[in-house]
Amino acid sequence: MASVAKFDTWQAADGTNVARFNAGQLEVWDGSAWGSPVTVAVTDYLVIAGGGGGGESVGPAAPGAGGGAGGYRCSVPGEDSGGGASAEYTLALQPGTYTVTVGAGGPGDAQSKGTDSVFGAITSDAGGYGGGYNSSFYYAPTSGGSGGGRAIQAPVASGTAGQGFAGGDNPSGTQGGAGGGGAGAVGGNGVGTPGGTGGAGVTSSITGSSVGRAGGGGGGADNNIGGTSSDGGGAGGGTTTSAGAGTANTGGGGGAAKNAAGSGGNGGSGVVILRIPNSFTVTKGASHTMSSVVDGAETVYIFTAGDDDITIA
Repeated sequence: MASVAKFDTWQAADGTNVARFNAGQLEVWDGSAWGSPVTVAVTDYLVIAGGGGGGESVGPAAPGAGGGAGGYRCSVPGEDSGGGASAEYTLALQPGTYTVTVGAGGPGDAQSKGTDSVFGAITSDAGGYGGGYNSSFYYAPTSGGSGGGRAIQAPVASGTAGQGFAGGDNPSGTQGGAGGGGAGAVGGNGVGTPGGTGGAGVTSSITGSSVGRAGGGGGGADNNIGGTSSDGGGAGGGTTTSAGAGTANTGGGGGAAKNAAGSGGNGGSGVVILRIPNSFTVTKGASHTMSSVVDGAETVYIFTAGDDDITIA
């Protein structure tokens, strides 16, 4: 029978103590004293930034294009992050303070991206705004977590790798604006009179229920066939139909407008969702709006507004 080595104290190669077994308890050496090993909170997250605003169209010009969805980062095993990426790594967090920021959606017609969402070292990029025409000049879409759609005379806007897809194109330069990019698919092109479809989002069950989020905004159209959208993106407007806003706390892009039917839609605000074992507690910051629900051995914390520190203990 092979012998088994037994130790009360473990040392590094240089002779420095690193751990010991003392009175039935494992202890670690922190450089000045022995103490109990730090217990870590195994944490999954979904961090979605604010969606970009939809583009406008004033005068006899190409319709506006849809806003891009906010960047989408997810660590739930077996699910996807944005841009076709696999889930990121689950975090092992020491008790302490971590920043949580919920990004706002960009205003429609303001050539405005959304704002970033943050959890600790995880940042999701704001969605890009859709291109359009403002009385006397065309403006280009911008890149972001997902890119805004192209109206005319501008490059296609890209998405951030691992977070979202590019906005659609408008090859003809007239009649139908492109859809904004989504976390799960490229925005649809504006072809002929219909507006381009907003790119699809991504589905997650981090809360215990399957929900699609971070869809791109639909493109505007010369007729009333504005681009459709899904997963929180706003639908595109037509000559007499209004553009839709991105849904709050999905990071959906705003739908685009055409002429006198109104403004491009606002992008939807983002969200930060954390899934943490019940043995830990989370205390929100003063500016946060947060709800929580117990799901088996874990608690789901959903942050829908605010920019502050949280405490995990």
